[in-house]
Amino acid sequence: MTLWNGVLPFYPQPRHAAGFSVPLLIVILVFLALAASFLLILPGIRGHSRWFWLVRVLLSLFIGAEIVAVHFSAEWFVGRVNTNTSYKAFSAARVTARVGLLVGLEGINITLTGTPVHQLNETIDYNEQFTWRLKENYAAEYANALEKGLPDPVLYLAEKFTPSSPCGLYHQYHLAGHYASATLWVAFCFWLLSNVLLSTPAPLYGGLALLTTGAFALFGVFALASISSVPLCPLRLGSSALTTQYGAAFWVTLATGVLCLFLGGAVVSLHYVRPSALRTLLDQSAKDCSQERGGSPLILGDPLHKQAALPDLKCITTNL
Repeated sequence: MTLWNGVLPFYPQPRHAAGFSVPLLIVILVFLALAASFLLILPGIRGHSRWFWLVRVLLSLFIGAEIVAVHFSAEWFVGRVNTNTSYKAFSAARVTARVGLLVGLEGINITLTGTPVHQLNETIDYNEQFTWRLKENYAAEYANALEKGLPDPVLYLAEKFTPSSPCGLYHQYHLAGHYASATLWVAFCFWLLSNVLLSTPAPLYGGLALLTTGAFALFGVFALASISSVPLCPLRLGSSALTTQYGAAFWVTLATGVLCLFLGGAVVSLHYVRPSALRTLLDQSAKDCSQERGGSPLILGDPLHKQAALPDLKCITTNL
């Protein structure tokens, strides 16, 4: 048997541990760093406004981190099954394994874990990724997997998502993921805009931006949910059938969209019902100043001349 690029096909190859998604890890670390920086300066905020800013900033960071992180998550659709199936091509050997299929916005992850892991004098623990993002060729990645001689269950599921497959899964998931990703990036832009507008004297526009953020986040969810209404090819592995359901990324994005709609609706409602309460809520410094001004002592001078108390210039604000 000859070598292909230094690899002996159909022979056990050294397996590498499945790593964490690097872009997802970077997003999490960036937002955790922002949250930690805010917590460091939190003791410098005096009074009850400290807890207000804690909830406001951490909630906003959670929304932004979730919108960005789900782009790199492979858990929009999840399916797992335990089965007894063939292992390699041109071999009658069968293995008992747990097969997993994770579908994200940019591709799929296929896992194959033996139960037990050591079977047929091998360590059966595979985690293979096939992507369809921009500048990536899914068909070429599948061809490389064939040349490497990956196990049959991995190749079987990967083949179902190829562009030439009669199942049509590639076009459905690729197109839905493309639109979902685009709408989520728009939601992220409106999230940034809402943080700026909520810090201005016109919080109404910040509430409208939050409503738009939630709407676009839900548009992305609905784009992925539209696939579930289309009958898909059956995925059979041995005597078992693999079915997919909504994963963690789907539900977290749905919850985030509803949360943005609730917060945006609350800001808009308060603007029309109790605008003064909304301004006080979003600008705690004005409240603190009014309290200080109300508790200042009255200094009496000459009784023949009424002496007006001088206002505290640092507490003077202008309402537009």
